[in-house]
Amino acid sequence: MKNFFIFLSSRKLLIINFFIFLYVFINLLDGNRGYFSYVKKNNLLIEKKIEERKIYSYLSSLKLKNKMLSNNYINLDYLDSLYRKYFVLGKSGEKLYLVK
Repeated sequence: MKNFFIFLSSRKLLIINFFIFLYVFINLLDGNRGYFSYVKKNNLLIEKKIEERKIYSYLSSLKLKNKMLSNNYINLDYLDSLYRKYFVLGKSGEKLYLVK
């Protein structure tokens, strides 16, 4: 036991440095700003970017539909397709012939 205390007293600086290094190394890997947290946040960022692209494409679709139904320019073909869709006037593969 006496030899153990002599060993500790002679190597204090080495032991303190070892524990400081171990603390820093663990925090580099697992801390709030560590490697594992970085990977998790990076994956979350990629998912959010994909979700943002989907929302932007949906928004552009809504802008186009809104433009087709605006007061200044009403797209009659789009309006006709909406009537057919919601009121079930005709079938999807049906051919229409206009007789004048």
